[in-house]
This record gives sequence, C-alpha cells and structure tokens, in this order.
Amino acid sequence: METYVPNSLTSSDPERTIEFEFVRATENAALNSMHWLGRGEKEKADAAACDAIYGVFDLVDIAGEVVIGEGIKDNAPGIFLGEQLGTWRPGSPRFDIALDPIDGTTNIAGGMPNAISVMAASERFGGQEHAMRNLPSFYATKLAYGPEVVKAIKDGMEPIALDDPLEKILERIADALGKRVAEVVVMTMNRPRHAHIISKVREVGASLRLITDGDITAAVSPSLPDTGVDLYYGIGGSPEGILTAAALKALGGEMLLRMWPRDQEERASLLKEVSEEDLTRVYNVDDLVRGSSALFCATGISDSPLLPGVKLMGKKAITTSILMRARSRTVRYIRAVHDLEHKTIHLRSARSDRKL
Repeated sequence: METYVPNSLTSSDPERTIEFEFVRATENAALNSMHWLGRGEKEKADAAACDAIYGVFDLVDIAGEVVIGEGIKDNAPGIFLGEQLGTWRPGSPRFDIALDPIDGTTNIAGGMPNAISVMAASERFGGQEHAMRNLPSFYATKLAYGPEVVKAIKDGMEPIALDDPLEKILERIADALGKRVAEVVVMTMNRPRHAHIISKVREVGASLRLITDGDITAAVSPSLPDTGVDLYYGIGGSPEGILTAAALKALGGEMLLRMWPRDQEERASLLKEVSEEDLTRVYNVDDLVRGSSALFCATGISDSPLLPGVKLMGKKAITTSILMRARSRTVRYIRAVHDLEHKTIHLRSARSDRKL
C-alpha cells in the first residue's frame, strides 16, 4: 500500500493546508443546490448539497469523521454521524467534522432568505477524545452574544446566565455595548415556542428581528461587526449549536447552551444516554469545542445577515463565503466569480466532474 507522507507545512499545521478545501466544499454545495431555490423540493436541494460535499472530500487527503451531523433517516438525504470524509490515506491528518449541507432547507425550498451551507472542523490527535461534543437532544436553548460583551464580563460586569430574566440580560448587553435597551437588537426564530421571548422583548422595548429558519446564522450574527444584531436567544437544533460554537471560538464570542427535551418521552430517552446533571448543564463554547483547533466556513445560498446568497449574472455565478480559524482569529470573506460555461464540480454520484 502506498504511504502518504505529509510535507512539513501539512505536518506542522494541517488546518492551513486544508482550510480552503472546506470552502470549496460549501461553495460547491451552494452552487449545486441553488437550482432548487424556491422549487418546494427541500430533500432534492439537500441531496444536491451533500453530493457536492462528498465529491470534494473524495479527493482530499484527510481522515475526517463526521461527529456532528444528522442521524440516519429512512430514504432521506444527508451526511450522517460516523461517516468518513477524505481519502483516509495513511498519514493523512485527522479531523472531527461538523456540518449542515444546508442550514435552512425549508428556506431554500420556499425561496426565502437565510439558507447557507456550513461546515466546521477541529484537528484531532492520536489517542485524543473527540474535540467536538455531540449532544443527543434534538433541540437546545441557546443564548449567544459578541466579543464586546465577553470583554465586559472579563472586566468585571456581572456574568450573564441562561436562566436570568430576559430584561436583566438585555440591560447587561446594553451596558456592555454602550447602548440603551431600546437600541439593543435581539434575533430569534418566529416559532410558537418563542412566544414568551417575543413578548418580553417587545415589553421591555428592545428591537426584534424574527427569522423563519437558519439559527446558525442568527447565533453567529452578534459576533460580527456589521450585522446589526446584538443578541440571539431561542431554541434551535443541538447540532447547529456545535457549528455555531466553532464559529464563536474563532470570533471571540460566547454562547450558553442547554439541552431542551421536547416532551417527557424525549426527556426519559435522553436520560438513558446522559445523566440528569448533563441534561440540565449549561455549556459554553469551550465545553462544546475543546482545544485550540477550530475551523468554520459557510457559503450563502440565499441572502442572510451572515452572507449574501448565490447571485446569477448571465453566464456567471457569484458566491460569498466566510472562513474562520480559531488559532489565528482570522476571518476571511471570499467572493468568487464562477464562469458557468467552464465551471465543473466533482460529484460523488457521478464519480467525475460535471458542469453546473
């Protein structure tokens, strides 16, 4: 068997070598799924994104294991927990991978904003436990805020707790940002389960931005300087919470997260996998993504506060992606122009390159 011998750059910092392959994967997922925007076929859109991601990593020399993803569902597309991405040639660097080929499948099916393709990874060394914590609950309560609030807490401001009354949380956010409460912008998903959050934000006079789906974008937004969002609060997917944690680790933001059983039946089921202490524990970013290694990248499919969506301009497509590394705290925005008369992407289903 041929042995893969990494070069000095790969062996010293594999993140720097492969980070753009992750961007290529989310770019190709966005390009391959854009044809399904507004066509009411969310599973076909998801399948197209998955096919493109598989196609990229079938050619990349890493040993990647999906540790945050979907559980296997009958006849449903997806890249599932435990799957291997990359060639896994001997000597290839080992990575834990979290991904959501399309965060916002309902949005892409309906032609609505807030659909992105997103991946995160953390380097894993021999004998090391998984760097990313996989929470077994379907949903989790999340509260995310940006680096200015983190700094204020380090400088002596009273810490924010997940169970604090929302009016007190908003007062502390306002103090940290030098704003009045009325100027604080809160984002949450427009769901019946968030009726009490929506009501309380309106009662205290803060600004409210409601989204229909895509809570990765929403929870990352307070840590970016140009989104106009100061706080994300709500109940969303637990896997999406780990992806968010990888981004916040690179941005210096923070998130508080606790598993949220939907009913007593799910609670009883979860207690077969975790203790009561773990079920009620509030996790922060460093609990969810351990160690110093974290990559996060995303490409917009439809417009969101995080990224513009794919733009079709005649025979060209324009994609916008974000790429972050926790070790360097580098955040890159990548605007790519793809000539559709020449552009090909590698698809696993075809086992070859195909034109868009």
